[in-house]
Amino acid sequence: MPPRSRPPAEPDPEDPAGGNAPVLGGRVKRGAGIARLSAGAGAGYMGAKLRGLRDDDAEQRFHTDTATKLLDLLGGMKGAAMKLGQLASFVDLDLPPEVQAIYHEVLADLRSAAPPVDARAIAGVVAEQFGAPPEHVFATWDPEPLASASIGQVHQATLADGTAVAVKVQYPGVAEAVEADLANVEAFAPLARLAMPNLQIKPLLEELRTRIADELDYQREAAYQQAFAERYDGHPFIRVPKVLPEWCRPRVLTTELMAGRDFERFVAASSEAERQRAAEILFRFTFGSLHRFRLFHGDPHPGNYLFPDGADGRWDGTLVVLDFGSVKPFSTLARDQIHRQVRASMRGDTGDLFAALAESGFVTAGQRVDPDRLMAWFRMFNAPVVDDAPFTYTAEFAREIMRTTSDPRAGWLDLLRKLNLPADYLLLNRIQLGVNSILARLGATANWHRISLELMGDGPPATPLGEAEAEFIAASPFRA
Repeated sequence: MPPRSRPPAEPDPEDPAGGNAPVLGGRVKRGAGIARLSAGAGAGYMGAKLRGLRDDDAEQRFHTDTATKLLDLLGGMKGAAMKLGQLASFVDLDLPPEVQAIYHEVLADLRSAAPPVDARAIAGVVAEQFGAPPEHVFATWDPEPLASASIGQVHQATLADGTAVAVKVQYPGVAEAVEADLANVEAFAPLARLAMPNLQIKPLLEELRTRIADELDYQREAAYQQAFAERYDGHPFIRVPKVLPEWCRPRVLTTELMAGRDFERFVAASSEAERQRAAEILFRFTFGSLHRFRLFHGDPHPGNYLFPDGADGRWDGTLVVLDFGSVKPFSTLARDQIHRQVRASMRGDTGDLFAALAESGFVTAGQRVDPDRLMAWFRMFNAPVVDDAPFTYTAEFAREIMRTTSDPRAGWLDLLRKLNLPADYLLLNRIQLGVNSILARLGATANWHRISLELMGDGPPATPLGEAEAEFIAASPFRA
């Protein structure tokens, strides 16, 4: 059924743009805000260190204050800048646990409850996209958002037939804000080359621009989400909301409404067995989508998962996955190259791993790279899956992975400086940051080696969950 068409409302004389004017600031303003906070934080940290000589709580107050300022600044900025704040809200960074806990707690609101944009501005976007205000397009419209995030915010509505829907509306001005953030990111290219002289920065920036452009185009996101919904339709424990294309526009995405607990409430109320089940489902969705369907959900943060309740009020054992703005489709060749790398590391076949990484573009012509050290680093980076044994994800493991790429004391930067990061792997590395930390929060323990072999088509179902989805996967017309 097409949207009901009515003339848009008369313009507000005090707001002739209909709430649709850009609200997020330009490149200079956004960059200046971050620069001021950075400079102030640097000076504040030194002061806190000095006060700490006579005040045991000085550093804790400093980090709490800084995290609060980050929440206010990045939440208001939206766009790519806010995405960095979302990442900092759950990723296990190389910080003392008590300090990291402060940033996780304060910045958690960036994941689903960031400061919302004014209701008139959101209504103005709907009117611009549909030619009518939201209360005319939908049978009912709730101006209070269900969630607000980096690119847009979600509102609950109903269609004329009573269908409950979630409507994601892009913030006015966010495209310009993201472009400003990307322009600011380019300023860091010389710094990146200091750490990795062989990094081919241009393909990475082009890949980043492509992925961000995808996130800004809700019709493309709708196509990605529908692709996932079709591939998981009828799956025993993974659920993806279906897209309602007639109510979608370039800046408005409408899907079926699914309810469930958010990640924090699930973790707080779940049993150990429930957390282990959730962890395995999340792993199977993330890497099974890549291995089986050549699609990669590239935005793994806690705000993108819901845990529905059953009739008894307990978790029903399924996982709802949201937000398909950052999706990376892989060619068969690229997916097969990833399989070759993983298999070689599992076998400890140094020669084949080196050849596979060279073929994929990690090792560039003229670079003298020690194959044995490359194998050691690759196995460490992929420690959960390389050995046929149970592995427990921990915050320390997630922090160690971060240290290998940023801390000279970890002992790997001399190797990494000789390598390139192919553009296809930009989102895969982002997954390492996100999924490692989420699974650590769940205390995820399993033989991920055998599960990975199963997902790559090299082994039988490795767990009861594998057995539960085996028939579904075998019958899927989408396996690639």
